[in-house]
Amino acid sequence: MGKTLEEIARQLSTPKLVQRTVPETTKIIEEAKPLPKVQLIYAFNGTGKTRLSRELKKLLPPIAGNEDEHSSELSSKRVLYYSAFTEDLFFWDNDLTLDAKPRLLIRPNSFTRWVLEEQGQDQNIVANFQRYTSDKLTPRFNEEYKYTDEKGEEVLVKAFSEVTFSLEGGNAAQAERLKISKGEESNFIWSVFYTLLELAIFTLNDVQPDFPEETPFDNLEFVIIDDPVSSLDDNHLIHLAVDLAQLIKSNESKIKFIITTHSPVFYNILCNEFGSDDKTERYNWKSKWFSKSRLEKNEDGSVDLVDQPNDSPFSYHLHLLSKLEEAIQSGQVEKYHFNLLRNILEKTATFLGYKRWEQLLPRTDDGLPNPNAKRIVNFSSHSKHAADEVQTLEPEEKVLLARLVRHIVEQHRFRKDETA
Repeated sequence: MGKTLEEIARQLSTPKLVQRTVPETTKIIEEAKPLPKVQLIYAFNGTGKTRLSRELKKLLPPIAGNEDEHSSELSSKRVLYYSAFTEDLFFWDNDLTLDAKPRLLIRPNSFTRWVLEEQGQDQNIVANFQRYTSDKLTPRFNEEYKYTDEKGEEVLVKAFSEVTFSLEGGNAAQAERLKISKGEESNFIWSVFYTLLELAIFTLNDVQPDFPEETPFDNLEFVIIDDPVSSLDDNHLIHLAVDLAQLIKSNESKIKFIITTHSPVFYNILCNEFGSDDKTERYNWKSKWFSKSRLEKNEDGSVDLVDQPNDSPFSYHLHLLSKLEEAIQSGQVEKYHFNLLRNILEKTATFLGYKRWEQLLPRTDDGLPNPNAKRIVNFSSHSKHAADEVQTLEPEEKVLLARLVRHIVEQHRFRKDETA
């Protein structure tokens, strides 16, 4: 019997009680087993990663009565989290009617207020962003200004409430303000969060045990990171993963990290980084301080958290195929299974040297990829609200999924398990 996402959240955030026998006695005592410093979780799209981060957040509410007029809003928080909801704090004002220059607006929130207004980290955010993009692409935070709206009323725009982007030329020339790509936008939002995370870790690492000083992060227990690489290419993804792993490994505080992802590349890089056994590292990340697992969705909608053995590789493409074949045989095909199919197509195309995954689809009489198959795979594997999407499929879509899986297995000679 599987579990609910709330039960999985409790499992991830609550130390497990274990029994042990006191040496040289017959007395059995119960004690809490410490949580790993890092819990890394792989989950396919549609499994519930984003909803899991929300359940974790609900289990760790801010500490009441910890604020005063001089304290930061962060001082009462027990969890920092990065997810699709973090990205929703940033949105574009294109103002197509007035043909104004595009600007990225920031919804008021405690995280950006602290890192920008209280700590003045805007230049560090810019530096982190340019490391993942280009040193010519420059974000600029606004200063406070006023303007008169179309009703003739004066509007005050607070500092650090919007961002514009421009390309810098070699002769100090500045291109007009740009609307950056989705990948660059994700990089920018991640850079804001990453700068905050750097501050939290560096601040807590600097606290002297014999002479402790209060910091805005004293109550922080967990950092939850849900798929920061959804819109990144592999080059930037690798860079981000290595930086994140090194920053987390430098953490000497009580903070625990829960990282979820649907990206096999991101997952495997973090596994390699956290699994390193450098003699210069303070902790042995291969055992006590690091765990890895898979979040799997059951037919009844429940989920399981399955440990991923440390001594075996993560053969994600074979696992995807087995999940698809199980769903087809049981007749329990849902929309998220097209995400699994798309993942297999993309990784197989890359391995075989094809430029596009569509080239692996069945061909029409004119030798081109089947347009109907391409349309359904595209439509069913992309959604703006993937966590809440309707799962119902038409009967012909289920038939098509089975046909495409059979085509991939037979055409590209995936080994079949004859004993299954």
